[in-house]
Amino acid sequence: MANLSKEESKQILEKVIAFSKSDGCEATLRGANTGNIRYARNSVSTAAKHNNVSLSVQSYSGKKSGSATVNEFDDASLERVVRTSEELATLAPENPEFVEPLAPQTYAESKTYYESTASITAGFRAEAANKSIMPAVAADITAAGYLDDNTTVAAIMNSKGLFAYNASTGVSFSVTMRTNDGTGSGWASRDFNDVEKLDTEEASRVAIDKALQSRNPKAIEPGKYTVILEPAASAELIQNMIFSMNARDADEGRSFLSKKGGGNKLGEKIVDERVHMYTDPFHPEAPTSPWAPDGEPRKKMDILKNGAVSNLFYDRFWAAKKNVEPTPFASNVIMDGGDASIEDLIKDCRKGVLVTRFWYIRSVDPQTQLYTGLTRDGTFYIENGKIKYPVKNFRFNESPVIMLNNLEALGKQTRVARALGPASGGTFLIPAMKIRDFTFSSLSDAI
Repeated sequence: MANLSKEESKQILEKVIAFSKSDGCEATLRGANTGNIRYARNSVSTAAKHNNVSLSVQSYSGKKSGSATVNEFDDASLERVVRTSEELATLAPENPEFVEPLAPQTYAESKTYYESTASITAGFRAEAANKSIMPAVAADITAAGYLDDNTTVAAIMNSKGLFAYNASTGVSFSVTMRTNDGTGSGWASRDFNDVEKLDTEEASRVAIDKALQSRNPKAIEPGKYTVILEPAASAELIQNMIFSMNARDADEGRSFLSKKGGGNKLGEKIVDERVHMYTDPFHPEAPTSPWAPDGEPRKKMDILKNGAVSNLFYDRFWAAKKNVEPTPFASNVIMDGGDASIEDLIKDCRKGVLVTRFWYIRSVDPQTQLYTGLTRDGTFYIENGKIKYPVKNFRFNESPVIMLNNLEALGKQTRVARALGPASGGTFLIPAMKIRDFTFSSLSDAI
């Protein structure tokens, strides 16, 4: 079944609501056309294209609710899924945190859909992979990469008259290049709504250069170093901090934003005053759906401004309990940067380490936002404004909060897909950063 238009979605959802006999009903349609190609050892290993549309119905009986899902859309199937959700609602216990479905809302338009991406073909994917593999072969490098594209639709309607619809496209690409002597590795990724911006050959050459430069790394002592974090490395730590900025967790004492004695740190300065992070579903470089999964409108909103906590994320239940407006979780995060390139940041560094990215990040202490993980795919020692030589990878122990208090300089922004990728609607627009006193705790032999 092809992705549904706004009118087709509305017609299906209206039928669902009309079948409802419960106190309230909410129905959500989600569809996705996705394609991908994967290659390793300079050869394509898999390629796929698939499509799915599903309908989820949630019925309410007092403070009880039940849900059921179906991917058949004839009238009998639609009525059956409604009846199933109603039956489950009668069997469910009351939910003490139940909130009524939203009344109709007003949504601004966000430019999330590009026909160029929706029209990607198998031939395009094959050529994109070829443009990555052939430069690797010419450089005596082994390439492994993955390209994923998606066209998604989401629509929601409830018995109070709310209706929302959004169509979105996304394409993401990542590639790892390994030298054939097994000592060097490079990596690059790209993420866009509009595939016209994607150049897999350019990204692959960046990764190839990293691989060649990182051959035969030297071991240097762990310790505290000035680091230059490329945007992917910055985002991997910052996203963990953003994921932890839930108001309820802070109010209940389970967060780095909890205050001793109760309450949260809303309004308090917690990082360097140059840090400005916000969410904006209408940002032209990182557009996302203008509404949250429950239909709550999203808007541009500061998260950290002048280093202080401007907003926390309140779901509708906790917002009502605290008598504040709900603030849906961020669908994207933008952090203001500067004009400096990574090369500029290197030139201004007397001694330090350049980090391409982190991986295998795990939480150590949520109360301090302390994380551990490893550097990967290109780590270099800097001396007197120049890269001197590649170094062996490190394990780090660091908190993004401490990191952002040790900020020395900000570079240019780059769009980075967060862990769940573009299909989740979440992207980061993050600058490169120069950070002092970053803690590397031990060495790693991994390349």
